[in-house]
Amino acid sequence: MQTDPKSIEGTDPATIGTPRSALEGQVVSLGAPQETEKPYSMYSTKEKWFIVALTSFAGLFSPLTANIYLPAIPVLTVDFNKSTELINITVTVYMIFQGLSPMLFGTMADQFGRRPMFAACLLILSLSCVGLALVPTSAYWLLVVLRCLQAAGSASTIALGAGSIGDIAAPTERGGFYGLYNLRPTFGPCIGPVIGGALSNGLGWRSIFWFLCISSATCFVFIVLFLPETLRSLVGDGSVVPSNFYRPLIPVVGKTTSDPSFARPSPKPFHNPLRILNNLDIILVLSVNMVINSLFYGVTASMSTLFSEAYPSLNQTQIGLCYLAMGGGLVFGSYVLGRVLDQEYGKLRRSVMAVQGPGNTEKSEMGIDDNFPIEKARLRLVPFSMLIFVACCTGYGWCVQERVNLSGPLLLQVTIGFTTMGIMTSTQSLLVDLMPSQSSSISACNNFIRCIAGAALVAVMDLIL
Repeated sequence: MQTDPKSIEGTDPATIGTPRSALEGQVVSLGAPQETEKPYSMYSTKEKWFIVALTSFAGLFSPLTANIYLPAIPVLTVDFNKSTELINITVTVYMIFQGLSPMLFGTMADQFGRRPMFAACLLILSLSCVGLALVPTSAYWLLVVLRCLQAAGSASTIALGAGSIGDIAAPTERGGFYGLYNLRPTFGPCIGPVIGGALSNGLGWRSIFWFLCISSATCFVFIVLFLPETLRSLVGDGSVVPSNFYRPLIPVVGKTTSDPSFARPSPKPFHNPLRILNNLDIILVLSVNMVINSLFYGVTASMSTLFSEAYPSLNQTQIGLCYLAMGGGLVFGSYVLGRVLDQEYGKLRRSVMAVQGPGNTEKSEMGIDDNFPIEKARLRLVPFSMLIFVACCTGYGWCVQERVNLSGPLLLQVTIGFTTMGIMTSTQSLLVDLMPSQSSSISACNNFIRCIAGAALVAVMDLIL
């Protein structure tokens, strides 16, 4: 007896004779709802910016603490009855610990969470500032020790913040977030001397450390009250509820709903962050950062001395205000180049998807596909920025040497700040893209290389000038 295909309910006659595997695929696609693409993070865009703003506030203390101290060095030589060389040792040891401490705290954050490490670092910073504000002038050794503790507390927040951004931001949007976050290591050297000079002249050098104590304690309170845990091995995309220890006291973010079945990545074993340096790609990117940051720090660190010689009519307050030109370039670069970086990534991603098909959409959104040219997406504009950066640094040196009108070097400082931000944002985003599961550790290595290069530059700067 022959069965009429139309008598089989729910069966299309055109499917008769179709292989079973192909037929099952059709049944799934017709009978089941299409699986929607899971977002990288449950947080909304506004909530992500809130988290980035909090972590940027904490990360600002590393460069701010290092540079706000510089205008007080002449006063400290008198009060402690020590030579300038001995007081400068407190700057050198600060930079050494500034490079070393994130290697520990950044790796611990990848294992135990961002939130507790943020709180611990800010508490160390605040208490060390109290000690520095009260240190007797007869205890030079205590000044050195407390500066080491101050560096350990402040510098580690940089690696922690970079790790938090890697937790909540997909590759398509990291450029904009890192644009804001990268203001702190470059904007701090610009505003630090201005604030430090004003406080030292008006209230004495101890007021600098009281200012840092109050501001870091305020940041500590904000972190404890509002910052959620973001480590993906603990909270997944943010929808996995952690223990009370990891929850903010006032949960103002993370109220949106997400799939509670989100699979958390397995916790990573404790590892030596220096092993990252075995990767040749990482070494090349870190080398670029080392050179650019050394040149940038050389411009900012030598500006006070060079301007006082080239433009003797300027007083210390006016020289301090000249640092704002560099800061303006950094702010403008952060606003513009972070968005340009996201656009470049999106443009290249759409081009790749047009060739490979929509099947890779989720993989490109949730992580980096092995076939996706992430280096091209992040570094396409870097060669142009580096050419402009080098040209402006050369022109800046010539302008100061020839004592041209003050507007000349200040305009070049704006461009130097703008291009520095573009290079740093691109390389920082690429580093996290290459090692997304070790974002805090890779940021710690980046900070270590930058600080060691800066310390070496400080050691030879007087000889060069």
